Amino acid sequence: MRSPISRRALAVAGALCALSLGVAACGGDDSGGGGGSSSNADSGGKADRVAVLLPDTKSSVRWETADRPLLKAAFDRAGVPVTISNAQGDKSTQQQQAEQAITNGAKVLLLVNLDSGSGAAIEANAKSQGVKVIDYDRLTLKGQADYYVSFDNVAVGKLQGQGLVDCLNDKKVSNPKIAELNGSPTDNNATLFKQGYDSVLDPLYKSGKATKVADQSVPDWDNQKALTIFEQMLQKENNQIDGVLAANDGLGNAAISAIKQRKLDQIPVTGQDATAEGIQNVLAGDQCMTVYKAIKAEADAASKLAIALAKGEQPPAGLVNGKSDDTARQVSSVLLKPQAITKDNIDVVIKDGFLKKEDICSGQFAQFCTELGL
Repeated sequence: MRSPISRRALAVAGALCALSLGVAACGGDDSGGGGGSSSNADSGGKADRVAVLLPDTKSSVRWETADRPLLKAAFDRAGVPVTISNAQGDKSTQQQQAEQAITNGAKVLLLVNLDSGSGAAIEANAKSQGVKVIDYDRLTLKGQADYYVSFDNVAVGKLQGQGLVDCLNDKKVSNPKIAELNGSPTDNNATLFKQGYDSVLDPLYKSGKATKVADQSVPDWDNQKALTIFEQMLQKENNQIDGVLAANDGLGNAAISAIKQRKLDQIPVTGQDATAEGIQNVLAGDQCMTVYKAIKAEADAASKLAIALAKGEQPPAGLVNGKSDDTARQVSSVLLKPQAITKDNIDVVIKDGFLKKEDICSGQFAQFCTELGL
């Protein structure tokens, strides 16, 4: 992780970049591991600049493998200058990136916050300088975003909860012992996912049809911490866990790793994000389902909204379709529909162009793809 840079140094670097390159878009975080920035050529004044602020690569690989290229392509097609930066999990870095983007002329910030506190500070500063903000994928609680673009995250959790129940029923497990491996406590999305899957699982716990044996959040969605946490869950329960509600594919893979290390039989494990690793785990039977969120649709909706704001226009008709409660107000929102993925419909992510066949059907997983006719 790069060390913090002073505001003055950032400002000087921005000025030198503008003088030497003569373009509107100069670099943001250019550290290794996919944390660099990308920029478009000046659009000839057709629209003001947009800055995309991504959070990390730890919570999910999607930010660099999917969101970055999709957003860049969308702004490229529209001829709108954009910078894309990744804070690599550092809140002060993200704040500096936001301030530098505004200094460089950005009129719209597309923000994926690291937590609501730091996100709200970025949004307050942006508003004070007349810069519009779109909360992207994660809602900033008590923030000042003009819009929010995401999936119906409670619906994501409901799909996970029902998916786990269906998998346990398929295995004919009576009164299953379930462990819940939740996302980061500082991510409002994790709260919404849990709200969704608890709405499915809590009635089973209360009726005695299932037993919750563990329920723990994973700080910063850290997969290594998730592995340790789940190992401790197995140890405490003498390996007697029948199903795992894991809030995303990374946490799910951590649970699967712990299960394999103990040489235990496969048990139903959920996930989310339809990552290549998650889909491979579904193929192998180690994970019973994941949730596919069509990130291209999310990126397209966010870019359309950002382009309209940058041009001083109203959002395209029908794009904004709901409201989201940030605990202080209702934020105008674009809410998209998630989809459950099991072995039966894995081809969806390939047909959609989200993953390529070679991304998932390589090595030991090729045989599973052949069996499914992929």
